Amino acid sequence: MTPQQIIMTQPDDWHLHLRDGEMLGTVLPYTARQFARAIVMPNLKPPVTTVKQATEYAQRIRAALAQRSAEQNIAFDPLMTLYLTDHTSADEIQRARDSEVVQALKLYPAGATTNSESGVTDLNHCTKALEAMQKNAMVLCVHGEVTHQDVDVFDREAVFIDQVLIPLRHRFPELRIVFEHITTRQAADYVQSASGPIAATITPQHLLYNRNALFQGGIRPHYYCLPVLKREVHRQALLAAASSGSPKFFLGTDSAPHERATKETACGCAGCFSAPYALELYAQAFASAGALDRLEAFASFHGPDFYRLPRNTRKIKLSRTAQKISSPIAAEGGFLVPLGFGEQLDWRFEGFA
Repeated sequence: MTPQQIIMTQPDDWHLHLRDGEMLGTVLPYTARQFARAIVMPNLKPPVTTVKQATEYAQRIRAALAQRSAEQNIAFDPLMTLYLTDHTSADEIQRARDSEVVQALKLYPAGATTNSESGVTDLNHCTKALEAMQKNAMVLCVHGEVTHQDVDVFDREAVFIDQVLIPLRHRFPELRIVFEHITTRQAADYVQSASGPIAATITPQHLLYNRNALFQGGIRPHYYCLPVLKREVHRQALLAAASSGSPKFFLGTDSAPHERATKETACGCAGCFSAPYALELYAQAFASAGALDRLEAFASFHGPDFYRLPRNTRKIKLSRTAQKISSPIAAEGGFLVPLGFGEQLDWRFEGFA
């Protein structure tokens, strides 16, 4: 029988885009009201490539939340990342390790997704940085797609595993890797069976939707993200992995806000804005698998355990209360459309228990 409420340890979001400036102030409260911590992506313009830049970005995040935190008893800690480039030095890795700000580095293959123009063109250029990361037990967060034009967009993750990830882990067997926003059965199977320090995050959109969502009644740009949604067989494999209880899989929304006009255009941006209803979306997915009893471990335990951080102690509550995602959110003179807009959810986040 489906429970009428869920009381669980406050979770963290291990993959999040907060943007900067006015957009940061708009989207941050949606994450901070549900999650205690979040791994914040560095793909700003210009990208966050140094500890100094990461520290300044963290200060802007805290400043944006200061007033609301006092009003709503919110305590949110941004966990910062550096953008790995062809020129990242071993010295910068050491500064990151010595800082109290930076938790990980992010690998974007050049051209793979939003603001990835400065990404890595060849991992051989990053040897010194990767050696330093392995030595210092720094986490590498990986956007796992090849960008070759001759590889089908639906196959780019699977090809990445064979051509990039397996050789990378052979060269650096102790490098701690989070394979982010996995989208395929191949990725789930690889992470589950691989030895050594590797884990994966899974988004709500890849648990709830397959690629048909992109084309129902016409082009549906608010379901477009990278890596793109895949076939139903892959969605089912991801749901099975997330709800399996395996400590190798944990929550990472990849919530990525884009103003409505930049999504609904001839060349729309990739990214799903899931932050406003993130936990409700995950609860919806786990309920569909009959695995609500495993949601807390996926959302609240596996991530901090892999990152070697303490688990949170506060409790939050979800109630089995229907609600409809029916309102776009004003932002930067336009609007943000949340993931699942127009759909009904069976769960509602009620705050701290």
